[in-house]
Amino acid sequence: MDVNRVTTKQQLEDAFAIRRTVFVEEQGVALEVEFDQHEAEAEHILVYSDERQPIGTGRVRAIKDQAKLERICILAPYRKHGLGKVIIETLEQIAREQGFTKALIHGQTQAEGFYRKLGYVTNSEVFMEDGIPHVALTKQL
Repeated sequence: MDVNRVTTKQQLEDAFAIRRTVFVEEQGVALEVEFDQHEAEAEHILVYSDERQPIGTGRVRAIKDQAKLERICILAPYRKHGLGKVIIETLEQIAREQGFTKALIHGQTQAEGFYRKLGYVTNSEVFMEDGIPHVALTKQL
């Protein structure tokens, strides 16, 4: 497994393909909602399998004085192998390099326990985002 910062158009297309599969096809998020005006300002990462296939992605961007970790997903056959933790840790490292001391995630409620294990604290009631229940979670970096 290898984690790379997205630096080429092909890598970005690979990241978008993963997001289309997970969020649009599996979870029913509208295509026009999944891809937004923040794509260019965010820093994206891409996880590759040992066979060099793109299998996971995420992005981080600035929201005032916080780093917002977003669009974190892994293709179904590769879930439950610790890749989510690798993606979060990589995005947190990028946020630290950019000078942030706090991270924010709008996490799906079904993943809240995962984020809490990584040190995030839930600081909102459940809210709907893209038709899916979410909570806001934060962590000091």
